[in-house]
Amino acid sequence: MSDAMLYEHITALPENLKAEVADFVAFLEQKHQPKKKIKERQLGGLKGAFEMSPDFDEPLEEFKDYM
Repeated sequence: MSDAMLYEHITALPENLKAEVADFVAFLEQKHQPKKKIKERQLGGLKGAFEMSPDFDEPLEEFKDYM
């Protein structure tokens, strides 16, 4: 189907169907956009972002009855 024929068919549609065609065209454009390259992760990117307390591995007071 040529562009001119497609244009004629679309212009003959009621307004509510033209809106659906516009939504579908936007969907197709989005679907066929080139994929973005995912940035490769860098080791140690969060180094120094947080600190753990020295007693992190110590048992909690609440659980001493169960040990």
